[in-house]
Parts: sequence; structure tokens; C-alpha cells
Amino acid sequence: MMPNRTSTTRFPITVDAALRAAGWRPGRWDIKQAEIWADTLRAHTTPGGHEHTVSPAAVESWAEFGGLRIAPKGPGRQLTPSTFRIDPLAGLHMARTLADLGRALETELCPLGEETTADTTAPQSLLAVDTEGRVYAIDHTGDWYLGPDIDAALTTLLSGAPPIRLTAG
Repeated sequence: MMPNRTSTTRFPITVDAALRAAGWRPGRWDIKQAEIWADTLRAHTTPGGHEHTVSPAAVESWAEFGGLRIAPKGPGRQLTPSTFRIDPLAGLHMARTLADLGRALETELCPLGEETTADTTAPQSLLAVDTEGRVYAIDHTGDWYLGPDIDAALTTLLSGAPPIRLTAG
């Protein structure tokens, strides 16, 4: 069995390559933009009175990866790798949906970005992060667990590994 070779960063080689092609570099940190997104989400209340929760885990994810549109090249392990963008404002109007799923998971969720199709910017799923840093995707087919932290979630999305469907019980 071949070892899981990685680059000089914390990601597998193919994930690292996709992130770098999108503009990410080790040490990337735009806390000013992350704080703008946090303030925008905190200030938004839906017509139904729902508000966003903003956690340090979300702000840290936005600071490092925010603003990137990542479009991987090549085949995935079991699925086609996902094209997505890290932009929490993609979930600005989804406060109730995130609150409902957060309640079911006994945590609070904050928008992270959105998965799109490779050839358009049409949203396919909403990406969210909880207070512990776990990452989820919400789409018309269900709710999905992408990983225990942003690194694992990016690896799931970019490697074509299947996410885990969340089920009741």
C-alpha cells in the first residue's frame, strides 16, 4: 500500500494544488474581511426574526480560506470533486435553516460558503461550520457531514470522497 504522500503543507497533494490554484497560500489570513462578514451576519435578521450565530471556528475558516472559488481538476476517488466558494454571505438568508439543523445536531451553525456546479455558479449546496469547527453541507437531498474541521472538509470536497449523510436517530 502506498503511503498518503502530502506536500509540504498540511493537505494531500491534489487538495493543496487545487487550493493554491484558487489563490490560497500557507499563512494566508485576512481577518479584516472575516470580521466584515461576521458583522454583516450578526446584523442580519430574517423577516421571521431568525439571526445568525458567528463562532470563532467560522471566523478562522473565513480568514484563511474566505473569498476563494475552488475548482479542482481531474477525477475524484468516488465522486467528482466539488467546485465551491468560501463566502459566508452565500448563506445570509439561511439563518432559520442553519438554526434548525444546529438544533438537531445540538450545536450552532454558521454559513461557510456554497458548493456550485463546475460550469456555472448556480448553488448546489450550502456549506456550514459549527461552533466546534465541524463542517456540513445542506442541499435538496439532505444534510451531509464533510469532516471534523475545515481541513478534513476541504479534503472531502476536493478529493471526491463521499460525505456522510446525516440521519435521524
